[in-house]
Order: sequence, then structure tokens, then C-alpha cells
Amino acid sequence: MPPPLFIPQLINIGLFGIEAGSMRRCLFQNTYVWLKNGRSFWFYPTYVGRNSVAGYRWRPNQKRWAYYGTDEDEIRSFQCY
Repeated sequence: MPPPLFIPQLINIGLFGIEAGSMRRCLFQNTYVWLKNGRSFWFYPTYVGRNSVAGYRWRPNQKRWAYYGTDEDEIRSFQCY
């Protein structure tokens, strides 16, 4: 099932990243992620470790979810729904 059709607005909280494990509250929920490199996307987290997260990233051009993981210090902000 695809993610929501809207793109949430970034609430600028700074460029210092997020706290380790803070995405845990978004496990198994549609979550919009903004990375420090400027990219943003819908994400469905299934694992949150001490310093990394993994789950499924929505690929709009392919209209499918693809497995994805990253270090939490690469994440600028996120918002779960």
C-alpha cells in the first residue's frame, strides 16, 4: 500500500540530527524523513537500533517500497503518522 499522498512541511529544528533511538516511537508507522543531504521521502521503519534505522523507503517512480537503512546521524528530522 502506498504512503499518504501529502508531503508534510519540515519543521526546522536545526541541523544537528536526532537523538539515538528517537525514531522508536514511529516503528511500523508511515514516517516522513528529511536527511541532512537535502533528500526527503516516506519511510516505514521496522528496526531502530542504537545508531541506525532500517525499514522500507517509498520509491515513487517505481511505485513500490524498497528496503533501506541509514545511520540516525544522517537524519535531520522526521515526522510519523
